[in-house]
Amino acid sequence: MTPVRYELIKTCKQSGARLGRLHTPHGSFDTPVFMPVGTQATVKGMSPDELKEIGASIILSNTYHLFLRPGQELVKEAGGLHKFMNWDRAILTDSGGFQVFSLSDIRDIKEEGVTFRSHIDGSKKFMSPEISIAVQNDLGSDIIMCFDECTPYPCEYEYAKKSMEMTTRWAKRCKEAHARPDEQALFGIVQGSTFKDLRIESAKQITALDFPGYAIGGLSVGEPGEIMNEMLEITVPYLPEDKPRYLMGVGSPDYLIDGAIRGIDMFDCVLPTRIGRNGTVFTSKGRIIIRDAKYARDYSPMDENCDCYACRNFTRAYIRHLFKCGEILGLRLATWHNLRFLIKLMEDVREAIRNDRLLDFRKEVFERLGY
Repeated sequence: MTPVRYELIKTCKQSGARLGRLHTPHGSFDTPVFMPVGTQATVKGMSPDELKEIGASIILSNTYHLFLRPGQELVKEAGGLHKFMNWDRAILTDSGGFQVFSLSDIRDIKEEGVTFRSHIDGSKKFMSPEISIAVQNDLGSDIIMCFDECTPYPCEYEYAKKSMEMTTRWAKRCKEAHARPDEQALFGIVQGSTFKDLRIESAKQITALDFPGYAIGGLSVGEPGEIMNEMLEITVPYLPEDKPRYLMGVGSPDYLIDGAIRGIDMFDCVLPTRIGRNGTVFTSKGRIIIRDAKYARDYSPMDENCDCYACRNFTRAYIRHLFKCGEILGLRLATWHNLRFLIKLMEDVREAIRNDRLLDFRKEVFERLGY
């Protein structure tokens, strides 16, 4: 019996979107869902109770960062990631593959795995499918990911093909190395860059390995949005209907809605927390930069349509003041709001699917946000 089970509740008649429910060892939640990113066993600027208040039901942590610091042995000794960070809801850990390829300037990719330099102290490290799975087994997350290579954009066809084939071989090794299949669900990852035939072949190869869920990787890495949507339209039909589908690294409102329309169930991205810390906030009328001088005497909330703690209690003028003074509360409030904005957006997406009007909802949102 797989520890994670997907329940399809309804398919939107207006689109290919799915309303579902994902059951995990640490609770069940409705999909499509946005997962806040807690890279180093913390969502930057947010406490676990605050995450619950905004409606977060699952968060993501990063294998690469926890492998380097504090080390999976310490997390295991502390009772696993849930106890270590005091989070009793679901956790997904990524494999560390993306960070190995994006954060390390010096790396050597071979069939055995990847040798790289730590971005912290430059020390030499090695990550393989077996090591990635062993680390994730020690972390104890509910959903763990296969170790894969995320190709850059643009990418030569031959490189993308070799990388995709190696990702399949690594996926087989990950499945063999997985020591806790009754407690943690291992998801396979579809690669293939922006090449239609490679995406289809990768989906066929990865689904043949019969994982409890499937991710689509290697998108939202610089390619135009229409190409990402095209790759989803090509790939999703080859993924099983009775298992969850996860689009990795996507978090802008337009991409979330477009991904849901194409049958995606799970999303994650550092975007809302990263831009929040820099003073950019989502609103129902588009993004604003709260540090701008024009908000110095603006005594309205960041978003009058938002129900988050920051918008219920503080004005744009006050939050701008906090940013200008370098006060930590400013970036916390902006982060809080941005995360709630996306979680509320997904609540609205689910409601639109329930009412068979997701395409109408997309049109309304895109017009309001100026897409």
